[in-house]
Amino acid sequence: MHKNRWLLLPVLLIVLFGLNLSLGSVRIPFREIITILIGSESSQSIWNDIVWNFRMTKALTCVLAGGALALSGLQMQTLFRNALAGPDVLGLSSGASLAVSLIFMSQAAGLRFLSTPSPWTVAIAATLGCSGVFLIMLAISKKLLDNVSLLIVGLMIGAGTSSIVSVLQYISRAEEMQTYLIWTFGSLGGLNWTELMVLAIVLLIGAIVAIRLVKPLNAWMLGDNYARSIGVNIKRSRFWIIFSASILTGGVTAFCGPIAFVGLAVPHLVKFLVQTTNHKVLIPTVMIGGAVLMLFCDILSQLPGSTQMLPINAITALIGAPVVIWVIVRHSRIRI
Repeated sequence: MHKNRWLLLPVLLIVLFGLNLSLGSVRIPFREIITILIGSESSQSIWNDIVWNFRMTKALTCVLAGGALALSGLQMQTLFRNALAGPDVLGLSSGASLAVSLIFMSQAAGLRFLSTPSPWTVAIAATLGCSGVFLIMLAISKKLLDNVSLLIVGLMIGAGTSSIVSVLQYISRAEEMQTYLIWTFGSLGGLNWTELMVLAIVLLIGAIVAIRLVKPLNAWMLGDNYARSIGVNIKRSRFWIIFSASILTGGVTAFCGPIAFVGLAVPHLVKFLVQTTNHKVLIPTVMIGGAVLMLFCDILSQLPGSTQMLPINAITALIGAPVVIWVIVRHSRIRI
């Protein structure tokens, strides 16, 4: 029976996707959602516009972002063999945050990049920030032989970029700091179809790379020496694992902002459900699990029955933090 528990994930994905489309400030009956999805006109024409132009893009963003962050977290936990490693351990999210802070709070640094940055400008800035940190980590990884040192360097880069952001916040004006803070809360509802397509392409590339890394990922579970003994090229596989995790994390951060805890929590929940360490099974199930969790968090953030919305990061942290505590208690000896 436990071998078929993974079937719960696709069922939950379909149910939560439908709920996500039906819930919101304007409640649309579920049967009307089905009518709209099959291409028919609903009883109120405005419902068609709401579903296709607002809720569908948001729900698909949840699926893409959740799957990408969960897969990135799985790869980082496997590479570093650390239960508390997540997508941000390489400092990628911090690099994106620094680049975006320079856009929003540039006047505080005596610069003036743009008076009213567009969403594309913010996305490009976040991408450049992630790419910059990725290149730095790539150069450092060639000098370091062990992954623990690489993990520590990534955490220090994240701490350094965060300190610069803190200085900019301290000397910036209140309205500039508020705009940046809103971005750090994360957002899943701001993408149009063009931006969603770009995000999907970027994340598809990262997922394809990860799927081709099944053998190295399984080998990394048992350590560097075992990976070498079965013919895995350590440097090359580490490069592609970091590349895949970077493009997945960077793409989501660029379009949705830094979303915490999903990549850290989902791999543990899925492993507990499917009871396997084979990445051939874990990669698809973790991606579905990430989509499920993100849809669930988005539903909670909408405060069903209310017109108010909570920041998505507040909900993911509320769910992810107990998972981290559970992981620490369950693994009394965690390698750091």
